[in-house]
Amino acid sequence: MMRRNTSRSYGSIARSFHWLTALVVLANIVLGLTAVRLPMEALEAKVQLFSLHKTLGIAAFAIGLARILWALTQPKPVPVHPDRPVETLLAEIMHWILYAALVLVPLTGWIEHAATDGFAPILWPFGQGLPLVPKSTLVASVMASIHHVFAWVLIGAIALHVAGALKHAIVDRDGVLARMLRGRPAGTGAIQRHLAPALMAVTVFAAGAAFAIATRPDDAGPSAVLEQAASQWQVIEGELGFSVTQMGSEVQGGFSDWTAAISFDPDTGLGEVEVTINMDSVSIGMVTNQAKGREFFDVENNPVAVFHGAIRPDGVRFIAEGPLSLKGHEATVALSFTLQIADGIATMSGETVMDRRDWNIGQGYDDESSVGFPVALAVSLSARQ
Repeated sequence: MMRRNTSRSYGSIARSFHWLTALVVLANIVLGLTAVRLPMEALEAKVQLFSLHKTLGIAAFAIGLARILWALTQPKPVPVHPDRPVETLLAEIMHWILYAALVLVPLTGWIEHAATDGFAPILWPFGQGLPLVPKSTLVASVMASIHHVFAWVLIGAIALHVAGALKHAIVDRDGVLARMLRGRPAGTGAIQRHLAPALMAVTVFAAGAAFAIATRPDDAGPSAVLEQAASQWQVIEGELGFSVTQMGSEVQGGFSDWTAAISFDPDTGLGEVEVTINMDSVSIGMVTNQAKGREFFDVENNPVAVFHGAIRPDGVRFIAEGPLSLKGHEATVALSFTLQIADGIATMSGETVMDRRDWNIGQGYDDESSVGFPVALAVSLSARQ
């Protein structure tokens, strides 16, 4: 059994790469499509399928790179029908598209995963991030759209590739399929190399990326932005974030649009605060849309959350305590925070832990196997009087 290619046949290594790639890619397509179609009510199964999909995707990426590197060291068998230039050109274009897709489809999915936190981890011990890939909802959104389009390009190319192989086997009976199955020699003439098929493949993926970016869902921000609240202390900058455990992994989220009306007497340490949160501004990586849905924040019916807190000293720290109205429910929250005032600027940093069940959030998840009960809230801001 010849391991290396000849001008008329594929060696055993190239054939093994071909069929291993086919097995892994087809299995991963099934996993991905199944995971996407599972409802959020089946969150545990959905996360497990996505984890398998991502892990197998990295395996496909590694196999694809190895296959391409091996192909670069081998002669490419000659066309079986050099007298059919259009058919030969189309076959070459499909091969270039398939080779490119073996790298680009898993790579875009990997970058999307690395730009988010927590959801459906890759099943390996080497971490979830990638060098030079920031944690960014924009990067994740763009890569998700490109990954989706590239995946359908791959599926279409596979369908055409299989159709062509069946035509050669059933209609032409010319030995093309046997060349990849058993290494049987076929074809005559000289090895031909053309730049046009590679350029066509580049064009397909460039057009696909442009289409994906142009048609991706608008995630520029919430549809309505809150007006700045009248306040004794005006917020200069701040962050409002939270974290929750999902399937054993911590997931980070936050709100980009919120206001705070603050009155505070530095001499007594007493004051009041009213925080208004635009719930449509929530971001929590790959599950943002689910977080906005009826089972969680129900943003459509409850677009705003409001916290009224009384501020008082608590040793060397302070506490803002009062009701949080969220999703039509109200419960008391006590936020412990540090405060420093210098040159007329107040800087605070606080945190608390809440129970999502107090606001009927995630009511379909009545245990912590999928989504934890505790939600850690973190607030930091600077304000000027």
